[in-house]
Amino acid sequence: MLGGVSRFGMSLVTQNFAALSLPFGTLISNLAGCLLIGFIAGVGATSQVLSTEMRLLLATGFCGGFTTMSSFVYELGQFIQDKEYFYASSYFVATLAGAGLAFVLGLLISNLVVR
Repeated sequence: MLGGVSRFGMSLVTQNFAALSLPFGTLISNLAGCLLIGFIAGVGATSQVLSTEMRLLLATGFCGGFTTMSSFVYELGQFIQDKEYFYASSYFVATLAGAGLAFVLGLLISNLVVR
């Protein structure tokens, strides 16, 4: 529940960003969630700080509610339906490449913190 509420708050905070017509609330939530999941995975793999249950609660529970594939696909579909192919491809690449990079960055940060 906290992840979903945080996701809603992110959408409210970013709803007036108009640098591009990208849905920044969803993009930021997905990237931040992937960063956090990477951090949790890294901490879980290299230490005993987080129990299995706590990792599941944080990664699957909080981050699962905070990140959102369904909103990403819906917003991507809206761009395509509106024939906004530049925005659709920019949003697609920013989300997928950014999510992968954010996850790796989370792993790297966890290595620095756990040392």
